Amino acid sequence: MDGDVDRIAGRAVQLRPAVRDDIPILARIRATPEVYAYWRGGDDLVAAVEEDFAEPGTTAYAIELDGAVIGWIQWQAEEEPDYRHASIDIYLDPVHQGRGLGSDAVRALARHLFTVHGHHRIEIDPAADNHAAIRAYSKVGFRPVGITRRSERGPDGTWHDGLLMDLLAEELTADAPATDPPDDEPRVSSHPVCSSWPTTSPR
Repeated sequence: MDGDVDRIAGRAVQLRPAVRDDIPILARIRATPEVYAYWRGGDDLVAAVEEDFAEPGTTAYAIELDGAVIGWIQWQAEEEPDYRHASIDIYLDPVHQGRGLGSDAVRALARHLFTVHGHHRIEIDPAADNHAAIRAYSKVGFRPVGITRRSERGPDGTWHDGLLMDLLAEELTADAPATDPPDDEPRVSSHPVCSSWPTTSPR
């Protein structure tokens, strides 16, 4: 995992660089059925989170709400100049879904990638049947690009379709007012290895 010292403020959430002390709570979140269905991780989810920390080229943040960790969001980049773009993956504790917090975290990180890192395009790739995630990302400004057929294997061992979505800098939506009704929240994004499709691989 690469370092990025910036703390990023959303409307309600804060993104801070993830640290190893976060592993137990992140493993607990990963074990919830809603998150495990998309991020998987086998029987040892502590080891799975440790692998996420060790993934080269990835910058990861703990998502905090009122000082408590409620999820994980990460980004990585394709730095080949002719194909340069970033990709995002996220999971959120199901207890905190349905309140617009996932969209808030994705919007905050996307703004950071555009303004601080100079990216012009970002990808995200929810499972094609994760309609709540697709709606949440659409509210940030992401648009569907196309189906990646049988691109991800689920916990049941069968292959499932993903949906590649992308966002251009000029399409990023403004922060939703605090009085807005809650968004439908992503149960999680798809497996990180796929998020930088096609140049790297999901989760």
